[in-house]
Amino acid sequence: MSSATIPKAVLYYSPVSIWSAAVLLALEEKGYGADEIIRKQVDLGIGENFDPAFLRINPKATVPTLVVPIEKTLTEDVESRYKALTDTQAIIEFLDKSRSATSRTHTTSSAPAPALAPATIAFASKSKNIIDILHSDNANPNHLRYVNARNDAALQTLASQTLPGLRGKQKALDRYIADAEGEKISVSEKTKAFWREKKAAVDVLLEVVENADKAEGELDAVDQGKRAEFYTEARQAWEVSLKDALVKINSEHIGPYTLGDQISIADLHLASWLARLVKLAGGEYGDGGDAAIGKLEGHIGGGFALAKDFVVEDGQGASVHHSKLGAFWDAVGARASWKRVYGEGLY
Repeated sequence: MSSATIPKAVLYYSPVSIWSAAVLLALEEKGYGADEIIRKQVDLGIGENFDPAFLRINPKATVPTLVVPIEKTLTEDVESRYKALTDTQAIIEFLDKSRSATSRTHTTSSAPAPALAPATIAFASKSKNIIDILHSDNANPNHLRYVNARNDAALQTLASQTLPGLRGKQKALDRYIADAEGEKISVSEKTKAFWREKKAAVDVLLEVVENADKAEGELDAVDQGKRAEFYTEARQAWEVSLKDALVKINSEHIGPYTLGDQISIADLHLASWLARLVKLAGGEYGDGGDAAIGKLEGHIGGGFALAKDFVVEDGQGASVHHSKLGAFWDAVGARASWKRVYGEGLY
């Protein structure tokens, strides 16, 4: 069977999606060639992830989604079957296991494929703990993006950043719901309910950010209440939940990488998660670890600061203290994978 007939995996992703970035980092770290996995962009800003065709692949409407052939041996007279992996952790683990350091594929790629899975039970437990924190509701970076305002000036900035995408999603969902109700498209009641649920969540956000340019006194009592509730939620997310997550991650982290000197699976999740938070805090791609984490600490506010308990020598024999996450930022920032995924800026 020629290489042209071998079915390839397809990665559905968004170039502005945090967890898509984690998978892209995995592809780079494992040395997958550009011709080994087909990449298809999903435009979240216009609601392409809610399209019925995409929902047939991933009913959760999330990216990344990796569609892989599930037959171990394929011949030209056997129709290929596929399975969709819709969980970021499952996708990264699949990519890690699917290519070993000695593997040879049908491509011309000869890049090494280091094992990213933890080598011991203890490290596997530590890795799982960190990944679970990163993907918990309390540390949800997408939620933090949409509640990244705790005063009126910040709300105006947030509106300028999120209004186009929110309106695009609302417009798409309105169209899908109307087409379904008008029987222009045939979908299940479950899908209709899913669209309505997502639209309701978008509508709630829009009710706040569309009024961002109005002073408090220009709002009626109802809208004043919605803004106050939004600020309460934002403070809880940034000043309580995220702070707690960062402290837990920092305590689990060995340094400079999650499990010590070698990069592992947990680092791919942590790198993309931290990149989003630093971006939301006003950080930039070129920031060093101390600067990037310092901006995040300052954005959280209240004098919050991570312990600077990671010590390195500066080349002159003097000890320099960094937070573990600051050391991590410097370590991951020096990697070729980071430069390829984030070289044009954090997102």
